[in-house]
Amino acid sequence: MEILTEDNYYERITGLSKADWQPLLDLIPEVENASSFCTVHEGLEEDVIYLYPTFDESDVVLRFREIVQDLPLIIDFNWGGWDEGKRMVGDENFNYDTIDIPTKCKIITAIVRNDRFCSGRLVSAFEDGLMLKVLKSIKRQLK
Repeated sequence: MEILTEDNYYERITGLSKADWQPLLDLIPEVENASSFCTVHEGLEEDVIYLYPTFDESDVVLRFREIVQDLPLIIDFNWGGWDEGKRMVGDENFNYDTIDIPTKCKIITAIVRNDRFCSGRLVSAFEDGLMLKVLKSIKRQLK
């Protein structure tokens, strides 16, 4: 898996063809029609140790994760300190068409990376419609 850097991500992402994006865009109808994005296994309390819930991601989420890593769209940057991204994602009414595709990829990166530390964050982005908004915006901008 190739990781893009702050020095090369913009050129690499804008250099992708529409055909390169197609596997990701093909997920849109599946996301729209999905009834669930994961199976949750509740946490257990064993003596003094509490085991947190775990998430088995649905096929569409697993394929999404694989596609964004293979394209590659994951960018090595300080996603945790990216306040602008936090504001965008935190605004339910944010218009993702107002930002370019490389910035959308930074949002995808932040969510995928955050999921490593906060299990279920990627699934949550699918459940609340955020990821669908980003994917549809990418599709519109590629036309």
